[in-house]
Amino acid sequence: MEIATPVGPAEVTLDDTADPAFLLVMTHGSNGGVDAPDLLAVRDEALRLGGAVARVLQPFRVAGRRAPGPAARQDEAWLTVVSALRERFGGVPLIQCGRSNGARVACRTALEAGARGVIALAFPLHPPGRPERSRADELRGAGVEVVVVNGDRDPFGVPDPADATRVHVLPGERHDLCKAPSGVAAVVADWLRRWSREAGLNPPRVVIKKN
Repeated sequence: MEIATPVGPAEVTLDDTADPAFLLVMTHGSNGGVDAPDLLAVRDEALRLGGAVARVLQPFRVAGRRAPGPAARQDEAWLTVVSALRERFGGVPLIQCGRSNGARVACRTALEAGARGVIALAFPLHPPGRPERSRADELRGAGVEVVVVNGDRDPFGVPDPADATRVHVLPGERHDLCKAPSGVAAVVADWLRRWSREAGLNPPRVVIKKN
C-alpha cells in the first residue's frame, strides 16, 4: 500500500493478523530497504506473537535517494504514515522499530506517535571515527522504553547501557546485524511477548498479505 506524506509517497508492506495484539511499525537505514535480515527476523517474531507488522519504505528511498534529508522532514513523513496505520488498527499498542537511521527516527518520534516502546537495531551512536558527535540524546529523549540491539564490531559505536532501557551487544556482529538474524529476534522476543500477554490474547493465526 502507498501512503502520501508531505515529502512524497511512502510504501508500506503489511503483514496482518486477525485481531492483532499490537502493531509493530518498522523501517530501514539510509541506504537500505525493508527486507534487511534483522528486520525480517524481528517481523517473523512479532507475527508469531500475534502482532501486525508494517514495514515502511520511507519517501526518500521510494524516490531512489540514499540521503534521508533533514530530520524534521523525515520525522514529519514518518508521523504521517504512523497516523494512517493507527487509524486502520485502532487502539492496539504501537511499537516502533528501526535499524540505523530508522532507529533514530523511531526514537525521535516515539512520544508524538503514541508508541509504547522502540526497538532500535544497530543504533548509529556516532559517525564512524567521530565519537565526539554522539547521538545518545536521541535515545535518552525517546520518552518510552527503548531496547537497543547492536553488534560489538559496529563502526558506528555501541550505546551505553545508561542511555536506553536495555542495550544488548551481540558478539561478532557489525552494523548490518546479518551474521545471525535469529539472534536479533531472540533478544527482542521476551520484550515483545509482554504485549501479547497484556492484550490477554493467544497469538492468532497469521494471514500474510502480499503487497
